[in-house]
Amino acid sequence: MKKRIATWAGMIAAAGIMAGLTGCSQQAGTSAGGDEAKSADLVYVNWAEGVAYTHLAKVVLEDKLGYEVNITAADVGPAYTAVAQGDKDAFMETWLPVLHKDYVDQFKDQITDLGHVYEGTQSGLVVPAYVKATKISELNDHKDAFDGKITGIDAGAGIMKTTEQVIETYGLDFKLVPSSGPAMTAALDKAVKDQEAIIVTGWRPHWMFGRYDLRFLEQDEDKMMWKTGNIHIMGRKNLQADKPELAAFLSSMFFTDAQLADLMLKIEESDEDIEDVARQWMSDNPDVIASWIP
Repeated sequence: MKKRIATWAGMIAAAGIMAGLTGCSQQAGTSAGGDEAKSADLVYVNWAEGVAYTHLAKVVLEDKLGYEVNITAADVGPAYTAVAQGDKDAFMETWLPVLHKDYVDQFKDQITDLGHVYEGTQSGLVVPAYVKATKISELNDHKDAFDGKITGIDAGAGIMKTTEQVIETYGLDFKLVPSSGPAMTAALDKAVKDQEAIIVTGWRPHWMFGRYDLRFLEQDEDKMMWKTGNIHIMGRKNLQADKPELAAFLSSMFFTDAQLADLMLKIEESDEDIEDVARQWMSDNPDVIASWIP
């Protein structure tokens, strides 16, 4: 009975998220080709990089191309479903070839790949540059320095599941401590200020690489658990036919590591509204923005 209640609760929660995604954007698929063609309905995950460049895309589309733009934060599963069903124009953050492969395979006939917005994603165990350990296989030798723990993020995140596998594969005598993205970076900030040893579950792109001198712990060649990749934007199936200008713009969006780190760090360190920071970044980087506009 407890399992059934949990299942029903999960179904109700998922339905609520989907209702929120579809209820405010029913016109996204029906407006194509008509007076509403200058509209964009984008969905993103509430991760630092996606928050940064989705808000930037919004202000560029509005200020430079005259679009009416709606952006929605959602979990990964509901985001893909909303795009596949045509309720959203595009999902702004598909991590390939590993993290989102199952979703892309599931919805491959209902979505279209608009290309990558960032090259060189990386996930793994991250330490400050002053830490002695350089490899995952060395961690047990430095257990006391790290207090035998790895500071993680949300318990259900993909990087957390992989880290659990890493602990088992490498035989690490460490405990993975779940927290959240903000809590993890707060712990990292305190450790760096106090010059203490810390291991966190980290990924690039992230603003923390712009603020601190960090590095990924090296993996053994026969125990490679994390791979590099790219971040893609996925559009609904008919987006290129319905809204060719929007599709072309999203396909042209691209950041170097330095550009995205700069944007994320400015947003993180500012007390201003995210759109205001994004608009200033747009003004400060006219050549980058010009290269995206069809």
